[in-house]
Amino acid sequence: MPGTQILVNELVTKLRKRKVEGSQATALLTAELLRSVISQLKMPQTNRAETLIEAVKSVGEQLVAANPVELAVGNIVKRVLHVIREEDFSLTTNALRGLVSSAGGDSRDTAEQRDFRAQNVAAVAAGPPSRPPSLHSLLDRTPHSAIAHRSSYIVDSFEGNGKSADRNTEIWKLKHDVMRAVNELIEDINSCHEQIAEHAVELIHQNEIILTFGRSRTVREFLCAAKDKRSFQVFVAEGAPKYQGHALAKDLVARGLQTTLIADSAVFAMISRVNMVVVGVHAVMANGGVLGPVGLNMVALAARKHAVPFVVVAGTHKLCPLYPQNPQVLLNEMRCPSELLQYGEFSDRLDFSIGSGTPLLNVVNPAFDYVPPELVSLFITDIGGYNPSFMHRLIADYYSADDVNLPKKTTS
Repeated sequence: MPGTQILVNELVTKLRKRKVEGSQATALLTAELLRSVISQLKMPQTNRAETLIEAVKSVGEQLVAANPVELAVGNIVKRVLHVIREEDFSLTTNALRGLVSSAGGDSRDTAEQRDFRAQNVAAVAAGPPSRPPSLHSLLDRTPHSAIAHRSSYIVDSFEGNGKSADRNTEIWKLKHDVMRAVNELIEDINSCHEQIAEHAVELIHQNEIILTFGRSRTVREFLCAAKDKRSFQVFVAEGAPKYQGHALAKDLVARGLQTTLIADSAVFAMISRVNMVVVGVHAVMANGGVLGPVGLNMVALAARKHAVPFVVVAGTHKLCPLYPQNPQVLLNEMRCPSELLQYGEFSDRLDFSIGSGTPLLNVVNPAFDYVPPELVSLFITDIGGYNPSFMHRLIADYYSADDVNLPKKTTS
């Protein structure tokens, strides 16, 4: 794939140099890139799904390694892998059912042959459950790859060595169905803000005070969606050190919302007047915990202390199948110290007297906070509202167990 490799390298460079940040932007670029990879991939006569899976995994490993903190990149790669497995499974099942149906009335078949076909169709049609009811079933179920290999063998045993035209049709059908599903995924990412905003009127009531933190487009659209039918106030914590709350406050005022900007340190002082906290996050983990801008955990603790609902609004592309304790999850990264202290001020405080240039002043600027699930009251996604305890079951609908842990890309 020499043509697509250029596109892959361009996105890898952007991710590595932090030229593109944010869950929606990275998720959208990743999905569009994978669509290009799939559309230009030459499909073999056999092992079609495996070829697609390997190509997507290869690209995904490069993207994830470029910026491991952007969990949305890995989320989209795993979502596309799940789509490939599901579409291949569906095509194989339908093909087997058609073969059995067409051969079912043949009087020359023995009872053993008919039983063999019925057992194979039942085994493939049963498949792994989309929502595993227990940890035991997760560990015990047959991997998708094994089922795909078994079903491919069964179809080949029925078809024999001919029917090349049918095989070409199956190749086109698989790629077409996968491309259609990826296009739907891209549409979902683009429209997630509007879908989430539809729930605003149900949650925000008259004369309430809503507290938010930092800047989030999802939160902005959510609050503005309730403006026409509800009269309420918004407190915006400024979100130091980037002070993105300043930009959100300006956006809300421009849209006609009564807004009050407060310092992050004033959250505990103001929380007793607040009816609900609504925040956007960086990622939603499988246990219902969230990664958000630094300082968010302080807001969550203040809300819990004063029994204020803490509501998280997030698109499904932010749902991550990993747990915080997984070794490949980076819960934080250190941002540039210049966001807190100008370089001129910092350089003046270097110790040159001992000749080593050891700084007397250190600057630590973490980017994220982890908020445990017990501090979250409700999740609002583009497909509805859910409790934190339900998130792992919701996530199971979007990811295959075989793809949860992408192998790390090795560098020579």
